[in-house]
Amino acid sequence: MQEIFQAIKRSAAKIAEAIHQEERGYSHKKNSSGEQQLKLDILSDEIIENELGAVSSVKVLASEEKSEPMLINGGGRYLIGYDPLDGSSLVDVNLSVGSIFGIYEESFDAPNLIAAAYVVYGPRVEMVISTVKAERFLLSDGEFSFVEELSLGEKGKINAPGGTQKEWFAHHKELIDSLFKEGYRLRYSGGMVPDLHQILVKKGGLFSYPGTQDRPKGKLRKVFEVFPFAHVFEKAGGYAIDDRGERILSQRVNNVHETTPCFFGSKYEIETVKRFYERTK
Repeated sequence: MQEIFQAIKRSAAKIAEAIHQEERGYSHKKNSSGEQQLKLDILSDEIIENELGAVSSVKVLASEEKSEPMLINGGGRYLIGYDPLDGSSLVDVNLSVGSIFGIYEESFDAPNLIAAAYVVYGPRVEMVISTVKAERFLLSDGEFSFVEELSLGEKGKINAPGGTQKEWFAHHKELIDSLFKEGYRLRYSGGMVPDLHQILVKKGGLFSYPGTQDRPKGKLRKVFEVFPFAHVFEKAGGYAIDDRGERILSQRVNNVHETTPCFFGSKYEIETVKRFYERTK
């Protein structure tokens, strides 16, 4: 496992350098969703594939940028699902972006997720690793040094609502409005990594990406994004549920690009989500 985390750390340092130096325009290629890929998306994917592909314990790699998982080593133990550069469209306006990693055994179902990590490329490069707890690290002089163990409080102050508002269902709009009426602060950049990182560091709040009228199954992918962050939140004392109020880490997948509505937060916010969504059952 440590070899995998070391490979992720090397990848993070190289991607951080590429963000500062490489061309940021679009390529002629499209990803698994049919979206035109940024050159940084492709480069970040290559960096991670090269680093993790050299680790003997890695059996399979599945990238958000590729349509199918790749067999790396038939004798390996771990399956890794990753989003090489989440929020990459924010690079040209100089907002924070990130990478997300989930480490699985046997299959990409959430109950088989044994560890997760994500990297934030912002004014500083930070990494969070979750195993038995969620720990925060800072990149300095080429090395990641420990900062703190992350721990969410019972209630936060941040409200980060994703999705196109005109496509929200009425009960979701009522939920979001109710939190703002309580005094919650809007903090939403359009990047999953920086928005969830802010909630974790500030010790509470709600990130929501619901099912909508145009995307009833949500937009965020289970294997690459939702499951890894659910692992981090639970290890930090928080919660991650879907629109049925069920625990994210109990879910299974039929394919690696499957999506789900998702809600991440501290105890009070998740209980509030359940209360509003129970009305739809």
